[in-house]
Amino acid sequence: MREDLALALRAALPVMLGYVTIGVPCGVMAAEVGLGPLVAFLLSATFYSGAGQFMMASLALAGTPVLSMVASVALVSTRQILYSAALSPYLARAPRPLATLFAATVTDESFGVNLARFAGDGTWTPERATLVNLCSMFSWALANALGAAVGPALAIPTAVMSFAMTSIFVCLLVTQSWSLVTAVVVAVSAASVVLLKALGLGSLSVLLGALAGVAAGLVAGGVRREGEPRERA
Repeated sequence: MREDLALALRAALPVMLGYVTIGVPCGVMAAEVGLGPLVAFLLSATFYSGAGQFMMASLALAGTPVLSMVASVALVSTRQILYSAALSPYLARAPRPLATLFAATVTDESFGVNLARFAGDGTWTPERATLVNLCSMFSWALANALGAAVGPALAIPTAVMSFAMTSIFVCLLVTQSWSLVTAVVVAVSAASVVLLKALGLGSLSVLLGALAGVAAGLVAGGVRREGEPRERA
């Protein structure tokens, strides 16, 4: 257990530090809609969706009806379906309670960290992956509580808050093992999101862009396998 925790902390540390950067501004926005530190912590540890929490605070400040808020956040969160599909083979033999806890604590960043290690040398385990999720979650929740405590006293520019979340994804992308399939997925996803945003699809662009990237990756992977020489019987 001690070794698992040490390895998980080492893997999760970049995500945890990044979550402090974006979690404090998210907590500040939570304070603006009337949430105290304890509520902000509990919300972050249960709902646990960075993009969803930023969206909820923004929509609440804009006076958006509750049903519209729920629909918008649910739409953005549908990307979790893709994460589940990608990670499920690695959790197939894990105990049901552990697999449930893991599934409930997956985020974009911990997904990237765990998927890279699961696809590595075969030593990564569901226990270590779940610890990565939990360490990241507590870092996020504590940062939100701190932001809610200090509230508007922190004057953080909106542009800085937005780039902080983007920078985490950039770091995770750069550290991936690159191949032709990876390049195709990244290129198609990015181009699709930009095109769909230009067409005015808003937050739906992220989901559709991700699906386009996955489809392109499957096609590229299939073409690559067909092009490889087959072993003689």
